[in-house]
Amino acid sequence: MDAKDILGLPKNSFPPLEKKSRPPKESQRKPDGISREVYALTGGLPPLMPAIEASQLKKRPPSHEKITWQWLPFTSSARKDNLQLYHWVRVVNGVPPTGDYSFAKYNKSVDVIKYTDEEYDKYLTDPMWSKEETDQLFDLCERFDLRFVVIADRFPSSRTVEELKDRYYSVSRAILIARAPSSGDVAAHPLVKEPYNVSQEMERKRALSMVLSQTRQQERRDEEVLIEAKRIAELRIPPKVVEVSQLAASNAGAEVTERSAPGETVSPSNVQPPPTGIPSTLIDNASTLATLRMLRVYLRTYALEQMVQAANASAGLRTIKRVEQTLQDLGVNLKPRVPTKAVCAEHLELRKEILTWLNLQKQVQYKEAEGSSFRDGSYGETPLTPKDRTFIPDSMNFGVERVSKKDQKRKAPGAPSSSAHKRPRKLKASDL
Repeated sequence: MDAKDILGLPKNSFPPLEKKSRPPKESQRKPDGISREVYALTGGLPPLMPAIEASQLKKRPPSHEKITWQWLPFTSSARKDNLQLYHWVRVVNGVPPTGDYSFAKYNKSVDVIKYTDEEYDKYLTDPMWSKEETDQLFDLCERFDLRFVVIADRFPSSRTVEELKDRYYSVSRAILIARAPSSGDVAAHPLVKEPYNVSQEMERKRALSMVLSQTRQQERRDEEVLIEAKRIAELRIPPKVVEVSQLAASNAGAEVTERSAPGETVSPSNVQPPPTGIPSTLIDNASTLATLRMLRVYLRTYALEQMVQAANASAGLRTIKRVEQTLQDLGVNLKPRVPTKAVCAEHLELRKEILTWLNLQKQVQYKEAEGSSFRDGSYGETPLTPKDRTFIPDSMNFGVERVSKKDQKRKAPGAPSSSAHKRPRKLKASDL
């Protein structure tokens, strides 16, 4: 008895699953110079470290060199106890290598400032710190290379990390200023230019601990607040853009009215709508800036890409390609190599000027084609031209069209005029 018998289910209640055929794996050839075992361990993936070329594996040392490996002692200048250790050394022609241990150069230490008793009594006295505690602090700083977390753990009295940092940096800053001939000589030193601020460091750690201790509900609440702030910022942008578009429309209407003749009526077809590129560009730029402000921290190259996309939003794909081709013809990179704030601003301004130039070039070509068509005489022959067209009311025009169509049907080549076949109109009482 199994679970199906207990639940009263049929044993073949589930249809059999179809097995999917796996695609055959492509066989990879083992590269030369690598053993089969090593290649099987890597799984065919490229190694993290660069592999040795096969030509280097088959290369033999020169015949006049006899290379051996010997177990020899060595000392390191990084140690002060003259400890002697052993390691394998490559010896050429029986001459062992000389010099310091090769890894001793990586032993870097911090230069901790030393002070004398006279300097301490004159510049470094502090009621919160004794001379013994200050000496212990500087000894531990030199021993543990300014690792203040370790120093706070090894310090004999109960001092916080911020207090230890404040004492060390304040003493070092006072010694630098006291030993300098003038204050301008050490004004560019980091300890003098940017002194340690205890209150700011404590506030930073407190804010960081609050962020790290937030619950999921608090994080969701913060995200909702940010989304709502973004929505409010986007709602505040369109009214300004609408005002600009209305102003542009009114200016365009005024220009058309001024250009028209005194007795000429301006038809709606003569008034060209304002260019829609300016409002859309303003909308895209404003929304892009609002989005970047919500990010708070972002790369300047990312901001430049977003601004370029916003500037090209009203242009077509061919226009964008022409802009890029123009930049290449001018010898300008599509992306600045050194994206500083000034360089990004100039690059964006250059793109906008090129886009404006291309749009003006299109308008000039259109106007030239239109003028050439006017000069060829096609303007008077083309129908629906507003210059020579006589506007007739709909009621009159409709009657005239009907009469003209009937006349065209009745007329034939060689037939008399239709006026001879018309019956005389009867007089009405209003005609008398």
